[in-house]
Amino acid sequence: MSFRPPETYEELIRLIHDRYDDMSKSYQKIAVYLTQNPNDVAVLSVNAIGQKCGIHASSFVRYAQSLGYKGFKELQGVFQRRLSTAAPGFDARVKALEAELGGAREGDLGLLRDLVARDVASLQELLASIDPAAMATAAGLMEAADTVYLIGQLRSAPVVDLLRYVLTMLGKRTVLLDASGGLATHMAKVARPTDVLFVVSFRFYATEVVNVAEETAARGVPIIALTDSTLSPYAKLARILFAVPEHEYTFSRSLAAPMCLAQALSVALAARLQKNTDAPRIPVVTGP
Repeated sequence: MSFRPPETYEELIRLIHDRYDDMSKSYQKIAVYLTQNPNDVAVLSVNAIGQKCGIHASSFVRYAQSLGYKGFKELQGVFQRRLSTAAPGFDARVKALEAELGGAREGDLGLLRDLVARDVASLQELLASIDPAAMATAAGLMEAADTVYLIGQLRSAPVVDLLRYVLTMLGKRTVLLDASGGLATHMAKVARPTDVLFVVSFRFYATEVVNVAEETAARGVPIIALTDSTLSPYAKLARILFAVPEHEYTFSRSLAAPMCLAQALSVALAARLQKNTDAPRIPVVTGP
């Protein structure tokens, strides 16, 4: 049975989200790529996109048809219309920064140049895409919470370690659900709806972190999630979702943008907690 395919980017993304859980693994991978790289989708050929994604171009055509389009070109047109008002994409930012840095790319210094260019580009993209209202709401949730529970494992661990340090120094009651000793799941069971759970988790999502988030959300505890996609397991669990896309799943994946966002949220919380409101050291952030 045919139906009218989405005509706007917002409608298309909504449809992708609605159908994501019922998609095949390959279609889910395509969906993640489309939502994380909209500018690239607008300008690259389907063959180039397939190579970047590691999936044959024909699968992209079939995926577009499953959404009601005649083919990939028609789906791509939605992204092209969006591009007329969008900021430059991640790859375009990287190329511009590499040109600014210049110089030889060989050796260890070349590796450093590459990493710096990608980190600066990721920070620029974070600044362009972050929702100020979401930041204000997240800071407000942490301020009102009796206890802020933190969980993040594997490469996410440094982000929650930073949050634990800063929140503790601010005098906020903070509990790190540490994987050490196998007690994280049991410790999370004491979280109440008057607390908040701050989850940091990126692909490939640690199973225990997903399980803790699902169980905690089911008990009415609000969740703030810092993840890599609006299609991550936390999208339907989180009160506030911060999606910081990772554009390459390589050994050198950076934490620059997630760390910066965590610091910004900490400063926003500090602004709310400071005592001297007449002469505040941090500019007060107006809540939602």
